[in-house]
Amino acid sequence: MSEEKLLAGIPETWWSTPYAGARFPGARSVKENPGLVAGANCQLFAYEVLRLYGIDVPAWRSSELWDDTGRTVRVSEAEPLDLALFNATENAWGAHVGVVVGERRVLHLSAEVGHPAVWSMADFAARDRYRNLIGFKRARRG
Repeated sequence: MSEEKLLAGIPETWWSTPYAGARFPGARSVKENPGLVAGANCQLFAYEVLRLYGIDVPAWRSSELWDDTGRTVRVSEAEPLDLALFNATENAWGAHVGVVVGERRVLHLSAEVGHPAVWSMADFAARDRYRNLIGFKRARRG
């Protein structure tokens, strides 16, 4: 899928999703008020994007996602709809999660921007909190 087609498929209202750190996968606030209107953290937003394209990922935190070998696989070359994990350290615990949309470009939701944005890999590397690319995960389909 091309980056243009992938991004065009994102509902317009999702582009104004506010960053809300307390709204993470599995959080009580998400169970009581599902969806993105009330905001999301990076993981919740990324998983909703994948679900939009028919890919279901459990409500994992970043370290659980990175450690999983049953529903996802680590890949060295990212493709659209793979997940990218970034952190200040090489540790997956507390890593930032985004969705690969094109060649070296990632859709993500961060506190820094406050709403969804597409950054290049260089944009992530230029920031201390995202300087380490932990790696890419691909959800098994089917």
